[in-house]
Amino acid sequence: MAKNCWDLSVFFKSENEFLAALEEFRKFIPLAASYAGKLGDEKALGEFLKLDKEASLLSVRCYYFASMRSDRNKKDVDNSSDLMKVQIALQEYGSAVSFYSPEILALGKEKIDDFLHKNPEFSEYSFQFEQLFLEADHILSSREEKLLSAFSPVNGGIRNLYGALTIADGHPAKATMLDGTEVQVTQANWTSLVSKAEKAEDRKAIFEALYSYYDRHKATYGEIYNLTLQKQMADVKTRGYQSILESHLSGNAIPLDVFHTLVRVASTHSKPLQRYIEIRRQALGLEKHRSYDRFLQLAKSDKEFTYEQAKELFFDSLKNFPEDFQAKAREVTKDGYVDVYPGEGKRSGAYSNGGYDFHPFILLNFVGELDDVFTLAHESGHSMHTLYSEEGQPTLKQDYTIFVAEIASTFNEHNLLDYLLRRGELGKQDRIYLLQKAIDEIVSTFYRQTLFAHYESIMAEFAEKGQPINYQVASQTMVDLYKQYYGIDISEEGLKPLVWAYIPHLFNTPFYVYQYATSFTSSMLLYEKVKSGEEGAFDRYISLLRSGGSDFPVNQVKAAGVDLTKEEPYMAVIHRMESLVDQLAKELGIDA
Repeated sequence: MAKNCWDLSVFFKSENEFLAALEEFRKFIPLAASYAGKLGDEKALGEFLKLDKEASLLSVRCYYFASMRSDRNKKDVDNSSDLMKVQIALQEYGSAVSFYSPEILALGKEKIDDFLHKNPEFSEYSFQFEQLFLEADHILSSREEKLLSAFSPVNGGIRNLYGALTIADGHPAKATMLDGTEVQVTQANWTSLVSKAEKAEDRKAIFEALYSYYDRHKATYGEIYNLTLQKQMADVKTRGYQSILESHLSGNAIPLDVFHTLVRVASTHSKPLQRYIEIRRQALGLEKHRSYDRFLQLAKSDKEFTYEQAKELFFDSLKNFPEDFQAKAREVTKDGYVDVYPGEGKRSGAYSNGGYDFHPFILLNFVGELDDVFTLAHESGHSMHTLYSEEGQPTLKQDYTIFVAEIASTFNEHNLLDYLLRRGELGKQDRIYLLQKAIDEIVSTFYRQTLFAHYESIMAEFAEKGQPINYQVASQTMVDLYKQYYGIDISEEGLKPLVWAYIPHLFNTPFYVYQYATSFTSSMLLYEKVKSGEEGAFDRYISLLRSGGSDFPVNQVKAAGVDLTKEEPYMAVIHRMESLVDQLAKELGIDA
């Protein structure tokens, strides 16, 4: 195994072993199906739950192996084929057990509670049952659920189509600089290239080299996004939700007010963001501040890091925390669990996965910049969360929701930033650089992600009203929102209105991105409580991580000290933004 690459042998040591395990999983399909109509019998229910858990653990093992191997090289057809085999098997299993939810609901909550009381060995299913009864009004009969499950390959195919068009069929583009040199532009390196390009014409050429692909395929991307929305509308109609938004929030008992309050506060308090853009424009000497100019640094920093240096910097930032917290940071970054560097065909971006008693893995595309150090801290936070969850919860309560998933990751980022600001004597350039870093974190995680969430809600309303959805509608909606949030007219940038096609979450995980903003809000307040030495704050934070997926996320966050149903937490982020922008303007000597 090469250093700084994943060691997937912890799942399977060979292709044959993987295929054998997948075949073993497929044997569970008829076994599970044989329990249809029998769950009213207590003995049969217990047998089914044991079987289902065993099947789930084996399927997760197969899926992690196949999906991670595919992510290392999306151009490898064999890897894609293996992933598809797993997805098909999962879809068939889902169809086979489609009777489960309707039969449990038919038994009633009182009978299930009695079953759990008599059989404490199944207590790890208690929250699953609670979630199921919460969604009782939206679960159909066994026959109807089985019919809908037959369409799951089609629904999954929408995501696969986006991935195939964007990554598998994509290829590096070339941009010609003013001096005649050519640079190769990819999703992994384009922001780095833009940040280092001093001339506006070169930044435009780099940006257009990347976005020209979306422009050439804009009609196709528009159709794929329309399919994504129509699939969600089908869920609304068949399951009896009031809206697409409700269909995504209902299962985790997230009040609609949480989403609407976030969007309202961010969209109506965008003046600090627009002031920051104007300060940047003046400081950089730009006639107009383009959206891709956001990657330009206000202060020069030639700092580069090896991966080992990045790890040590991250570890050093945690030295004021308890030893167990530090130990987990080192555990999640052990060799074999992190795939570090970009590669041909490798998935862009970064992520952490794990759970179900499996050690978490981290994907990076590390190129040695300070941002990569923060990404390492961020993804390590996810993996540390997973380890705490695995310690604190039984297998089936470890899978925490997306809503709380970004808290641990951004907590680590807040701490790293403070550590760097405290570290040694900072010169003016260093202060400006780190102030920009702090502001950019709020811009990208709070404002930008809320803008995309706002965008999703508008597009969902279009779908609900039966309005036509195509690339022109999708692009114009982005133009309007960028004016509202950033005060920038992106229609002047030619291809920028196609940014919706660039955001994979809109296609793969609708109504995901708003949770970056709610998590950021929560983590910022939790971190401030810990930083100020508030009694019990760190213990409450660790309790949140250890709670895994054992409760509804708004309840988990509230227990840790943040009530997201109120405006105050979001306004605290706005006030933090105002304060940082004031400090930056003072450092730069700009009155804006």
